[in-house]
Amino acid sequence: MTASLSESGAHPDPAPLDRALRGRRFLFWVAEYSLAIALAVMFVTPIVVMVLTSFMTGQQALTSDYWPHSWHPENFVEVFRRVPMLRYMLNSVLYAGLATGFMLVSSTPVAYALARLRFRGQSTALVLVIMMMMLPPQVTVVPLYIMWARFDLTGSLWPLILPNLLGDAFSIFLLRQFLLTIPEEYSDAARVDGCNELQVLLRVILPMAKPAVAATAMFMFFYTWNDYYGPLLYASENPDAWPISLGLVAFRGAHEVSWNLTMAATVIATVPIFVIFALAQRAFVEGVNLTGVKG
Repeated sequence: MTASLSESGAHPDPAPLDRALRGRRFLFWVAEYSLAIALAVMFVTPIVVMVLTSFMTGQQALTSDYWPHSWHPENFVEVFRRVPMLRYMLNSVLYAGLATGFMLVSSTPVAYALARLRFRGQSTALVLVIMMMMLPPQVTVVPLYIMWARFDLTGSLWPLILPNLLGDAFSIFLLRQFLLTIPEEYSDAARVDGCNELQVLLRVILPMAKPAVAATAMFMFFYTWNDYYGPLLYASENPDAWPISLGLVAFRGAHEVSWNLTMAATVIATVPIFVIFALAQRAFVEGVNLTGVKG
């Protein structure tokens, strides 16, 4: 009997100890990342409420119940029946796509010149770019609107798309910060092989700058997709040119009590952003990290 007691005492059950250890590790993990968890909950909660409300009935959407009593996916079909949602989204794709493409074509050579070339007035040009970043857009609203009105382009999105052919100050600065991190030896080796500056940019620098280009493109695409002030100023008089941002406001104004349909329309407008970010998340995060390495 003594031998059996000694044997049982020599081999205690490790399961309670393992559970206690895992519980303690979990508490330490929660305490270490408590601020990040709180911020994540703050950002995710409105999205969850929006999605849940989009599946509710119109009566329940006005109550304090956050979980649908019954699920109504037909709300998303009703959105397309009541307003030209597809046209709004196509206008947003046109606006965001062209603006992003024009920005990359115009801003990349400027950023390369400010980062890799040496010329008289380079510092002054960089200061001007930074000044353009700090200039409030409301300062130039009146003269720009008069100019586009004389070109008979108001009532469309072209006054918001065409200026990107002249570059974007924030994009130029962001790309320049990344290009400064690329060693000069790569450019010098390409020049020794007979490449001119354009070939150096296209064949050597741009392949190495893909993360920064992706991050800059996503910043511009997200900004233009969510832009409300610009389309309201130039395209509000022409419903056929409305992007999704104006379409959502008009939808809510026309159906003020249909918060379930309004949330469904908002979910539809948000899905492309989530999809694009999910597909390009790695390049985006890498580009944002690398563009701040060297000033």
